[in-house]
Amino acid sequence: MSKGTIRELMTDLKLHGMKSLYEKERLRTKDTELSSDELLDQLLQAESDYREMRRSESRIKSSKLKTMASLEDFDFTAKRSLTRADAREIHSLEWLEAGRPLVLIGETGVGKTYLAHATGLHACANKKSVLFLSFSHFLEMAMLHRASGHYLKFRDKMIKPDLLILDDFGMKKITNSEAEDWREILEERSFGKSTMLTTQLPVKHWPEAIPDPVLAESISDRFEGPGLVFKITGPSYRGVKCKKVEKPEKPE
Repeated sequence: MSKGTIRELMTDLKLHGMKSLYEKERLRTKDTELSSDELLDQLLQAESDYREMRRSESRIKSSKLKTMASLEDFDFTAKRSLTRADAREIHSLEWLEAGRPLVLIGETGVGKTYLAHATGLHACANKKSVLFLSFSHFLEMAMLHRASGHYLKFRDKMIKPDLLILDDFGMKKITNSEAEDWREILEERSFGKSTMLTTQLPVKHWPEAIPDPVLAESISDRFEGPGLVFKITGPSYRGVKCKKVEKPEKPE
């Protein structure tokens, strides 16, 4: 079989990672003297790596994550209550493997949303499906789907991902109907799925955003009981970053 035919077959079979490496190895096979088994091993690994990269890209696109953030890049130089040990616990994803919820509580600007994006991207890289929504958008989508008669489809979409991230809960009160919809989704997700929530409200103050006390207790129990809860205090994350950028250089 000619080399041109091999390339065409790889293209037809959509073996793009394998084809890319084959093109490189074909030019230096004589120098490296790769055995057929060694070359096949490298070609198969290249194809596997390529396909996983494409799947990861697809997971990130479907997740609606917009900020390219990394847990490794989180600024720990500012005096903030979140420790490196806390970050390692989040980064481990053991809580996600166990289907436990995760809550980040703190004032505006302490880095909750950054951490949520970073965690979501890290989960995508570890073969987990993720969906990121602001809590207000989550409520708007629920209302629109219910009005159009497609609420069950929306509910299934919220239940499906391994990790559902809801950003900025508690900015305003929610209705009993909205709270009941949310409770139902959380209940369905409690079977092996994780929900991550960022909020300014400590759990004991959630009744301020969920008027019905029974629903407020039911929802808070699903997070506070089995979940990891991190209270982040300290200066604004954005403020620290701005100061670092604006810091004048010392004269030589």
